[in-house]
Amino acid sequence: MALFIAITGLAILPRMAFAQSGPPTTPEIVNAAAAAKPAICDGPVQPTWDSIRANYHVPAWFIDAKFGITMHWGLFSVPAYHNEWYEKYMYTTFAAWHAQNFGPQDKFGYKDFIPLFTAKAFNADDVAALVKESGAKYFMPTCEHHDGFSLWDSDVNPWNAAKMGPKRDLIGEMAVAARKAGLKFGVCNHSIEHYTFLTQKPPVTPNDLSDPKYADFYWTDHSDANLQKFLEDWVAKNIEIIDKYQPDIIWFDNGVNGRNFDPLKMKVAAYYYNRAKQWNKDVTIETKDSAYLAGSVLDFEKLHPRGPSSILPGIWDAEEPIGSTWGYSAANPVEKFRGAQSVISELCEILSMNGNLLLNLSPDAQGAISAPQVTTLKEIGQWLAVNGEAVYGSHNWVTANDLPPGPLGGPGVIYRYTVHGDGLYAIAQSWPGDTAVLPSLAAGKGPEGKITRVTLLGHDGELQFTQDSDGLKVTMPAQGGLKYAFALKITGLKMNPPGPPVPAVIADLKRSPAPGL
Repeated sequence: MALFIAITGLAILPRMAFAQSGPPTTPEIVNAAAAAKPAICDGPVQPTWDSIRANYHVPAWFIDAKFGITMHWGLFSVPAYHNEWYEKYMYTTFAAWHAQNFGPQDKFGYKDFIPLFTAKAFNADDVAALVKESGAKYFMPTCEHHDGFSLWDSDVNPWNAAKMGPKRDLIGEMAVAARKAGLKFGVCNHSIEHYTFLTQKPPVTPNDLSDPKYADFYWTDHSDANLQKFLEDWVAKNIEIIDKYQPDIIWFDNGVNGRNFDPLKMKVAAYYYNRAKQWNKDVTIETKDSAYLAGSVLDFEKLHPRGPSSILPGIWDAEEPIGSTWGYSAANPVEKFRGAQSVISELCEILSMNGNLLLNLSPDAQGAISAPQVTTLKEIGQWLAVNGEAVYGSHNWVTANDLPPGPLGGPGVIYRYTVHGDGLYAIAQSWPGDTAVLPSLAAGKGPEGKITRVTLLGHDGELQFTQDSDGLKVTMPAQGGLKYAFALKITGLKMNPPGPPVPAVIADLKRSPAPGL
């Protein structure tokens, strides 16, 4: 059984522990890797949790943004089979399928997908324009997934998109395009999980994993010296990304969760935050679980079942796929994509609990984003153009939601609450019909003040309303062209201020094993 404690001033949230999938190591190896070059740049932040905590604050832009886009794209998008973990399974579970479609693994290994990853349909300006049109405020694509292939021009990792495959600095292109579009730019880095991603116990068929020509791509030699080199490279790659692209945000996957990696994580954080002070920029790291004890925003991989179910003090986000997998899949299964209704409903639920939504796209091997994804993003943007004041710069109310009974006694319309300035927003997840009923605003039950005005975003004029023991009752106009979710703005009540702008962080004394993700 896991026991959870709060770091001073932050939030307690018991929930499922994440699998810790970073390399098994020792303090001696980690400390040696942390002591290696490059050194921490000059600045006030030292590689200790106390120093990071004293010098860190959550950026205001992140608190206000509420909606961002990430993207899973890489070599795994070429086979497009099952999901983005293709490399892990092509030598075992998917061995027969791979051999039938691409050839035997000793003749066509994972590295042979590199020439097929051409990115010929990818235009960074077009992607940035789509992200902008969606209403998202930040864009943070995956720069390296578990497979160890970097999408930036790296001098640390020779296996990268600038030197082979498309022979383009894809991250560099996206950084320029995103900022030109007025977006904040960051990266999602899964690379620490690459070391344990492949196994040779036993190989299902003859393969290329032990070929010395590819040793620094597959990392199947798990000697102490090789592990130390891998961890040194992890630090160096992060520092390279920081210096080359000045990211506004860096996101790490579960592999960094373990306390044993703290010296490495603190070094990267100290370097990043010192650099940010030199740039005069507000930046942040994002991690899952209790990976960082300071200096990081808490991220949940999917709101259900891993995220909060009620208001969580502090700043956090939930990442969600737009499709049925994180990476593009054309077979087993064919990827299915969510519509705007589903995404907007989830966004409103997250907002009501004080979080941000990070929505994942999945381009195909050549960088094309499918029509269903494009349609969904454009429709989200159209909704936000009408309802953005209930979203951007908002925070939670004292109550996250209302669920009044329907006409037959069953569940009725769900209302999600947000606060922006002196306005209270009740966002109906479906059309309420002739009358919207909000039990949390029943006569004598709500906050101080008197309701003076109720409007519907996207509709001109004030709405008629009454209050009784059942709730605030608002006479709704004709639905007209409004769709997806419907924001009532309620004016006149004393609103709660936003909570302190701290990250919601979990620390635990003892961790139970968790299933893999």
